[in-house]
Amino acid sequence: MKPRLKICGITRTEDALLAVSLGVHALGFIFYKKSPRYISPERAREIIIEIPPFVQTVGVFVNESREKIREIASFCGLNLIQLHGDESPLFCEKLGLACIKAFRIKDEHSIENMVAYKGKVRGFLVDTYKKDQPGGTGESFNWELAIKAKVYNVPIILAGGLAPDNIKRAVDTVQPYALDVNSGIEKTPGIKDKKLMEKLFAVWSKI
Repeated sequence: MKPRLKICGITRTEDALLAVSLGVHALGFIFYKKSPRYISPERAREIIIEIPPFVQTVGVFVNESREKIREIASFCGLNLIQLHGDESPLFCEKLGLACIKAFRIKDEHSIENMVAYKGKVRGFLVDTYKKDQPGGTGESFNWELAIKAKVYNVPIILAGGLAPDNIKRAVDTVQPYALDVNSGIEKTPGIKDKKLMEKLFAVWSKI
């Protein structure tokens, strides 16, 4: 099955609508204030109301309270929650919203930690480990570890340093359920590059 494509770090309506016109499956909005791609719930809501139906909207959170996540999800009209912090399996289970758990992959021990979340989340996002940085590193990691994560039979979303020049290799190597692309198609954090986005989707369309 051809992998689905998510563009994360959306901060502008024009970037969201361009991604939609190119065939994106999901758009990610980062509600972590320390991220250079942070977006306020008010601005995210303004963008999301412009997005046509059947394109998923994903809220990215890091160690936020369940109450705050629910509040923002309801206010913005989010379809999915993506958790990038130290959220426990119980936290995910009790959230009451469909969610994806992100794991920063450092070594095989990182993969072993994933099993406790099986049955409590809709998918595993595997990203690059970088100390004190919960995501958005712009760097790839050893994809052989991502392959090992497939043993749990939970959809794998591959992130970390993906760009037009390596997504085909990423798909051929890992065969993930989906790709999560962010910094690899940007001019500056949160500002997407039209030509790079078009190139990304051109490559993806031929996979």
